[in-house]
Amino acid sequence: MGQFEALVGVNFWTALFVLLNTLAIYFVAKKYLTDPVTKIIAKRQKEIEDTYEKAEQAEGEALAMREECEKRLSGARDEASAIVKTATVRATARTEEMMTAARAEVAALKTKADQEIESERRKAAGELKNDISELVLDIAGKVVEKELDASTHKSLIDDFISRVGDE
Repeated sequence: MGQFEALVGVNFWTALFVLLNTLAIYFVAKKYLTDPVTKIIAKRQKEIEDTYEKAEQAEGEALAMREECEKRLSGARDEASAIVKTATVRATARTEEMMTAARAEVAALKTKADQEIESERRKAAGELKNDISELVLDIAGKVVEKELDASTHKSLIDDFISRVGDE
């Protein structure tokens, strides 16, 4: 049993040596393995957080830009609508002006035509009066030269009527 105790038994110095070796391996592993890995993990974690933060900022900027674009688009639509309304009003006003001018021109042409017709009528009436007076003078001259009997009187009237009809 001596050998068994030696095999299973605990030797103080061996246990102390194993404990010191374990502590030494722990501290060396911690210093050269755990600390650098922890620093690398922390650095990667910071990079990931920075990336998320930048992504959130970019998303916020994109939303702000989208809102600004929508406002500009809305403003452009309003401005275009105002321009169309203004153009429509101007076109309507211009059309009314043109229609008024055309009506005035038509009225002026009608007045001028009426005046020309009246002038021509007066001229024709004047010429007719002159022709009638010439005929009357001719007839009066012939009447003075001749004695009037019923047949001569009738022939003079017929002659006068035929001359007036010719002219």
